[in-house]
Amino acid sequence: MPSAARSLALTLLTLGVLTAGCGSKSANSGEPGSCQVQVSGAQGSKPQVTVPDCAAPTALETRDVITGTGAAAKPGDTLLTQYTLVDWSTKKLIQSSYDGGQPFPVTPLGQAQVIPAWNEGLVGMKQGGRRVLIAPPDKAYGPAGVPPDIQPNATLVFVIDAVKVTAAG
Repeated sequence: MPSAARSLALTLLTLGVLTAGCGSKSANSGEPGSCQVQVSGAQGSKPQVTVPDCAAPTALETRDVITGTGAAAKPGDTLLTQYTLVDWSTKKLIQSSYDGGQPFPVTPLGQAQVIPAWNEGLVGMKQGGRRVLIAPPDKAYGPAGVPPDIQPNATLVFVIDAVKVTAAG
């Protein structure tokens, strides 16, 4: 087995062991010592994202860092977003729409050509809000990944700002 494959196998085994011991703590718990992604920076500006040193969640998780005051996104709506994407395991920035300056449209929400985590995890987000969305592999790019930036079976952390919600119809 090549050393890279061996390292990946050991990492996955370690994550499995850590997940088994993680108990009821989740990225959403907010308890001291919990597995919570930390986000800093004002809504409307590129956030700083800190991924904790613990096992990645195995189910889709969402948490509003800033609750918006505008309309809540519903299936079928158009959601104009800014986002920052970080890989859970490497803790490295992969991409940010803030670097290009252009918001990213999600339309129609629930059926958009995006990963399942976005179609599911952005419903209910309010305009002006900022949401952490943690996408396990089955809600992201799965075993294929998107090499070289997104490795196979990667858990991804998105911090998403809802710039505008436009109702369907």
